[in-house]
Amino acid sequence: MMATMSSSLFLALAVITTGLYAGFMLTFLIAIMPGIAALPDERFTAAMRRFNEKVPGPAFLVLFLGVIAFPAVVVLGGDGGSDRALAVVALVCAVAGHLITIAGNIPLNKALAESEGGDDSAARAAFESPWNRLHRVRTVLSLAAFALLAVVGAEF
Repeated sequence: MMATMSSSLFLALAVITTGLYAGFMLTFLIAIMPGIAALPDERFTAAMRRFNEKVPGPAFLVLFLGVIAFPAVVVLGGDGGSDRALAVVALVCAVAGHLITIAGNIPLNKALAESEGGDDSAARAAFESPWNRLHRVRTVLSLAAFALLAVVGAEF
């Protein structure tokens, strides 16, 4: 079991950042996307473009980087055992979610931004379903990472 003060600090930071990030993802999944789904195409695409401009701000970037960095420190500082194994799986989930974001959601966001001034119906059709599908997967991965790190923290 991880036993140093710095280990517990990084584990706490890992749990907090991962929990906040998972909550952010879940909010988009269960509230924001269903809420804007009923909008007409031009309002839906405008709303998503504005979200995509605002989300990657400093606070989000701290979470986005923290969900990788803090669990990585926990994994590297662990002494082996089941708590380290759970932290490794949590880190793998977080990395997989980020890869989905980088390879899937961000390119869709960029394509939507580039479509501004064009056919909003076509832009929405190309964006909404694939983005939501990818977002569901990364939300599940972020929730899994949080749950696993919470278990590690409870065992600490």
